[in-house]
Amino acid sequence: MKRSFEMHGTLELIHPSEQWDCAPMSFKAARQYTGVDISDFMEHVARQLSENSENTADGFSMESLSNETFTPSNREYHPRKQARTYYNNSDIDGGNAEELQWINGTQSYDNMINMTKNKSGDHHHHHQNDQQGLSLITLLMECAVAISVDNLEEANKMLLELTQIASPYSASCAERVVAYFAKAMARRVMSSCLGGGTIMYSPLLQTKAILSAFQTFNTISPFIKFAHFTANQAILEAFHQRDRVHIIDLDIMQGLQWPALFHILATRPEGPPHVRMTAMGTSYEALEETGRQLSGFARRLGISFEFHPVGRKPGEVDPAMVQTRRGETIAVHWLQHSLYDAIGVNWKTMRLLEMIAPRVITLVEQEMPPHSGQFLERFVGALHYYSTIFDSLGATLGCEDVNRHKVEHWMLEREINNVLAVGGGEEEMFGGWRTELVRRGFAQVPMSGNSMTQAQLILNMFPAMHGYTIQQGDGTLRLGWKETGLYTASVWTSPRLMR
Repeated sequence: MKRSFEMHGTLELIHPSEQWDCAPMSFKAARQYTGVDISDFMEHVARQLSENSENTADGFSMESLSNETFTPSNREYHPRKQARTYYNNSDIDGGNAEELQWINGTQSYDNMINMTKNKSGDHHHHHQNDQQGLSLITLLMECAVAISVDNLEEANKMLLELTQIASPYSASCAERVVAYFAKAMARRVMSSCLGGGTIMYSPLLQTKAILSAFQTFNTISPFIKFAHFTANQAILEAFHQRDRVHIIDLDIMQGLQWPALFHILATRPEGPPHVRMTAMGTSYEALEETGRQLSGFARRLGISFEFHPVGRKPGEVDPAMVQTRRGETIAVHWLQHSLYDAIGVNWKTMRLLEMIAPRVITLVEQEMPPHSGQFLERFVGALHYYSTIFDSLGATLGCEDVNRHKVEHWMLEREINNVLAVGGGEEEMFGGWRTELVRRGFAQVPMSGNSMTQAQLILNMFPAMHGYTIQQGDGTLRLGWKETGLYTASVWTSPRLMR
């Protein structure tokens, strides 16, 4: 049974002057990419994997890949080792020399920049980078197969080769992806060697740098704005003519999305409601700062506002930590990501949703396989997903762009690490939140026409040549790059409200 809310106007795109809120964007001219996108190659690989291997890693081999469309290299099968050079980027927020000292096996960083500025040689160099990148991807996939069958000695040899060649500062998106994946897989191999499952990576370090990268990602791509404004529209419709409302943000980060919603609530003909917010996050200090910012913004708009921080991840929250009051309309928002560990007791989050019985749940999910699946399946799905993200950034930002490095290093690297090095082995992981919500009796609310309008307005902020796309179907909205869906937004309501 599907329910729908009444639609009342379109949520405007508000850009408050606060530094922490969404700011107008400016972009460099899109780089012309003449080679094969690594995301296209990975889509081809994913199809081959599903056809050749149903349940085991043994059924998948590199030889199963058809080379009619993709030819990794005209030279030998593996890339050749080359002389090492190093580059330290002191401009990336929170960076340090030890953390950012990567190996560039093709040329020095300065020479690479000069190469990209040399227009006469662009096509040749792009083609050469494409071939090198696809060759590295091939070796990376061989390494993943070795890890999946516990051949750690062979995997380690291939990882040593990959880390000597692949650079995260390359002009090739594929090579940048390989650099981060190789680092995550090396961490996983080391973890296995030291005790089978020991986590060698702490995803909660450098919280400020991660939050800063998240805000930058919000500025240079439409994905976060898509999540924020489509969710806001659904929440606005659920709050129509309600006097007391309670927003529960399961991972508020910096609270970037809420000023726009506050602005619309403040201008309602019947006047603004009393707004109570419960915000969860891993850093209590960051939560308190977000609360101060939101409280000041609400005060200037004349909104009665309460803020309650809960310094926990959703899977760690006891329902008693979230206080609800009689007569208030509850909205739960969750923008899911892999910035924290990918292992969680998700039944606790589901139990929380069941107990608080929200009128509306806005869920935005990354379109990746479950973190609890077999390693090879998780690897191929993650490689396809993140190669698409890297391709989308590379299509709009140059290889030397500081913001691009910031997002890739402080945000995407953390997610890749958590999916590959930390994820898996947790029986309580769900196969998908939408599937689990249905199983628990929650009803999906079709995304309204106004939500689609919001998504299209976000997309219109970016030139069509950037390749971002929106798809609507099964009551959801999906934002992607070219033909690959990356973030899916859906809306739900509690079964207790349907009785």
